[in-house]
Amino acid sequence: PRSDCIAAQQLCLSDSTCNATYRILENCALAKTRFLPLDHDSRVRCLNAELDLGNSSLLHCKCHRRMKRQEHCLRVFWTVHSSMTDGYFNLETSPYENPANEERWKTDYNKLAALLSGKDCSQLAGDATNPCLKATHVCNLSKKCVRLRTDYASICTKGAGSEDMCDRRKCHRGLRNFFEKVPEDFTKRILFCPCQDELCGERRRKTIVPDCSFQYNTKPNCLWLLDSCLEDHICKSRLADFQQNCQPADMSPDGCSQHNHAACLQAYMGMIGTPMTPNYISNSSLEVSLWCTCESSGNQKEKCDQILGMFESNKCL
Repeated sequence: PRSDCIAAQQLCLSDSTCNATYRILENCALAKTRFLPLDHDSRVRCLNAELDLGNSSLLHCKCHRRMKRQEHCLRVFWTVHSSMTDGYFNLETSPYENPANEERWKTDYNKLAALLSGKDCSQLAGDATNPCLKATHVCNLSKKCVRLRTDYASICTKGAGSEDMCDRRKCHRGLRNFFEKVPEDFTKRILFCPCQDELCGERRRKTIVPDCSFQYNTKPNCLWLLDSCLEDHICKSRLADFQQNCQPADMSPDGCSQHNHAACLQAYMGMIGTPMTPNYISNSSLEVSLWCTCESSGNQKEKCDQILGMFESNKCL
């Protein structure tokens, strides 16, 4: 079985040859993170170090979305695979274990929903016509769901709308906590609830408190958003996961190269709480987008359009 990257790193550092190779790769990854140009000899040394790992467990290690010390694990992965981020922004492989291999959490969503429908409360009158409201009410019956939802909501609404007051970094961390630690039965129903009217759509669009987590006063260029993402181990990893699992395929009947919509939706949720947080574009639409523009992109307009198109015109998503 694949080892996780933290265990693989510990194994490597205990071996003098592997340790020396890993230290070279650390310097290569550091140079890339700081956008320092590498001369020809340095690039060759970096590539050779990656090849020297051969069949080392480091080369095949993965991380888990819900693991402790996730950032450490991802840092190890990108140290070993730093050559993947050369040039074009397509990241070749996800650092995350295949969702099918991860532990599925047993949830009591249906039990709580049944409990809810048995209650005769006037506050639940809107449930039948507003699935987003119902999903929220069910979340409120789960201690973990309501605690983590309240946590991010209180952080993200503090000073939301005025950029000086809203702590976007804390808001993003709270959102990631919610989507990582609460079982998907709850998070998916809150984020992807099917709406028939704008009242429901407004609730769905505001799930992630967009005034803080999504919108800036002015739309930045999408290339700037991408650069911010690639500098952050979690965002870069979530983007690689999204690109792998939501890769569109024109010739495929379902529009997906991986034919796995559940994995794509999970990867989409993983982007929330990163510098490239997506959201619904309006109360009456299922379309999603990033908060960025491709105006003034110069000769990089095509690349910028591709970044935006991953969300706006992705048939798989």
